[in-house]
Amino acid sequence: MRQLGRVIKAIFSRQFILATVVVILGMGLLARLGFWQLDRLEQRRASNARLAAALESAPLDLTNQDLPQDLPPLKDREAVATGTFDFAYQGIIKLQNWQGRPGVHLIAPLVLEGGETAVLVNRGWVPEESSPDNWAAYNEPGPLTINGYIGLTQILSRQLSTTTVTDKLAWYRVDIAAIQAQIPYKLLPIYIKQNPDSENIQLPFRTEREVDLSEGPHLGYAIQWFLFSAMLGVMYSALVFKDVRRR
Repeated sequence: MRQLGRVIKAIFSRQFILATVVVILGMGLLARLGFWQLDRLEQRRASNARLAAALESAPLDLTNQDLPQDLPPLKDREAVATGTFDFAYQGIIKLQNWQGRPGVHLIAPLVLEGGETAVLVNRGWVPEESSPDNWAAYNEPGPLTINGYIGLTQILSRQLSTTTVTDKLAWYRVDIAAIQAQIPYKLLPIYIKQNPDSENIQLPFRTEREVDLSEGPHLGYAIQWFLFSAMLGVMYSALVFKDVRRR
């Protein structure tokens, strides 16, 4: 106890006070990173709970059911819609990859029964070199029923001009508000990512919904940061103790 008291006194002495302040700040920073990882863990758990609830929910019939006011819980929920694609307003989401190959996603409004409301449908991936003149080969005549899962509007970081030689719509994100300005139908505030067919061997290629309910590495990272903080304090105390014993 006597040695401990001498070490504590030395740590806060004029000789070591500057180094002590730096070490305390460093320990605080490392501990803060640990708490940040714990916050990330809680966010991951909340996201997992939302995803689990979406997976357990019955498919939402966008043709006959009204959307709830709270849209975020709808993300990744199965959805079904019946209508007819209007390929005159089909566009692309640029900079999309499929197994390392550059390409785009076709996105088109599915006009629901009644003809006044539409929902955007991400129909899948086609090669970047695929000419808009060839997109008609991927058309699905209607009326038809689309099965997929719900995506939420995304922030549009950049938008291409629509006055190109192909006169096609092109975006970098599914920003529904921005797309609405170029489509005559009233769009639902969500869109559908169309499910792949049983074999999905023909264009456009579609991906299955990704489901990951793990908690990720956040807890392990938090423990590491707390250990680093403690180790810094122990190592500094050991150096001061060594100096006290030498003197």
